[in-house]
Amino acid sequence: MPKVLISDSLSPRAVEIFRERGVEVDVKTGLKPEDLKAIIGEYDGLAIRSATKVTKDVLAAASRLKVVGRAGIGVDNVDIPAATSRGVVVMNTPFGNSITTAEHAIAMMFALAREIPAANASTQAGKWEKNRFMGVELTAKVLGVVGCGNIGSIVADRALGLKMRVVAYDPFLSHERAVDLGVEKVELDDLLARADFITLHTPLTDGTRNLLNAESLAKTRKGVRIINCARGGLIVEEDLKAALESGHVAGAALDVFAAEPAKDNALFGMDQVICTPHLGASTTEAQENVALQVAEQMADYLVSGAVVNALNMASVSAEDAPKLRPYMALAEQLGSFAGQITESGLKGVTVEYEGHVAELNTRPLTALVLMGLLRPLLNSVNMVNAPVIARERDIEIAETKRERASDYQTLIRVIVETEHRARSLTGTLFGGEKPRLVGIEDVPIEAEVSSHMLFIRNEDKPGFIGHLGTTLGDAGVNVATFHLGRTAPGENAIALVSVDQPISDEVLRKIEALPSVVRAKALSF
Repeated sequence: MPKVLISDSLSPRAVEIFRERGVEVDVKTGLKPEDLKAIIGEYDGLAIRSATKVTKDVLAAASRLKVVGRAGIGVDNVDIPAATSRGVVVMNTPFGNSITTAEHAIAMMFALAREIPAANASTQAGKWEKNRFMGVELTAKVLGVVGCGNIGSIVADRALGLKMRVVAYDPFLSHERAVDLGVEKVELDDLLARADFITLHTPLTDGTRNLLNAESLAKTRKGVRIINCARGGLIVEEDLKAALESGHVAGAALDVFAAEPAKDNALFGMDQVICTPHLGASTTEAQENVALQVAEQMADYLVSGAVVNALNMASVSAEDAPKLRPYMALAEQLGSFAGQITESGLKGVTVEYEGHVAELNTRPLTALVLMGLLRPLLNSVNMVNAPVIARERDIEIAETKRERASDYQTLIRVIVETEHRARSLTGTLFGGEKPRLVGIEDVPIEAEVSSHMLFIRNEDKPGFIGHLGTTLGDAGVNVATFHLGRTAPGENAIALVSVDQPISDEVLRKIEALPSVVRAKALSF
């Protein structure tokens, strides 16, 4: 019988679910790291919240451990690479806190608009400063939602019910989905210029880190109020403090901070700032939901092998895994390539399978395509949640299978439709196991994907290769491989160059300025 340790406080119902599914359970909370290491070797599963730290040392001692289940979204307390290297599945419950977090953002907005915390403190101190606290109405105000995924869309819905006007910035939000939500899709600068209130609901990635800084705050309208119940690193706190002190920003309500636990922060003590200790998921209902979900997921995996919401493992049966493994690498490469060269809102993704691959279970492959496609802006996306995230953004997903083969015995083609155009990428396996690109849009090209690549669309004219080689050589960039393709002499052409180091923005600008270059993009895999 599988055995699970619950090391953080979870609902008693979680224990019942494990036992009902035939899993033995021990509940031992508050363990010190050395105590956890001493006993973890007895268990097949470990159910945690945020207190338990699943470190490399703990995992090294976990000789029987098969799965770690996090009741909640964040897994910062789990060493996922170490877990993966030891074959331990890491699961979370990414959607159990959505309503609770959205409601907390709305509550913070109300508190900010009417200065409720300061008014409460003043009144309880016996001051009765009725004229001091002059708030603002929410009705007819413009709410700017940055990140309109699961939580952001719930906030938008609640705000519309309050008769606010909602504008949303999200690179993955289609116009059709925006219409369904009743929001206006805008670019970030437009949102900053128009919003009376700005609420952040985006993950923390390299693209979103320090999203609100001195430069972007200067683009906001005077008197704007800012709410952040997402991630602390989205805001440069010193820059926000300066904007508050100058009076440009009227107030801020923060549930998250760049460093947590936040016991000392530049924004503390400011009258215009409301702070809560990361309470976004702290409701009875949310904690119950995530506890039950993690128990169900872990029990299903330990008893039947079913995998749900895994962060480091594909949802693939033991029988399919050996056949799918090389195709999984190809699917992720095709999706990642498409994601990095796509710069406008996604409307649909079609994955076509031809030849041998069409006979396999292709659902995991489509999920990997979506993961690669979405990952440039959503680093928390994985092959399990990628289809859910795509559906939330109203991205249509289609699969087609053809058992016949064309020029290749096996082929995967990814067609990405954006608001402006459709583009396709085609790949195959050489020798049954080596992924290769064999087509980019209408141009046949044969290339192996490497860590650092340069993608160029150009006019097929003499001198292009020489100019490009000189530019890369002058910048000290070493070329590993060089692949060319064209539709016809003198027409559209593509260059795909593998290099030994990342291409800097400065070098990329020089390449874009070369004669015949239509577009250049640095890629990383």
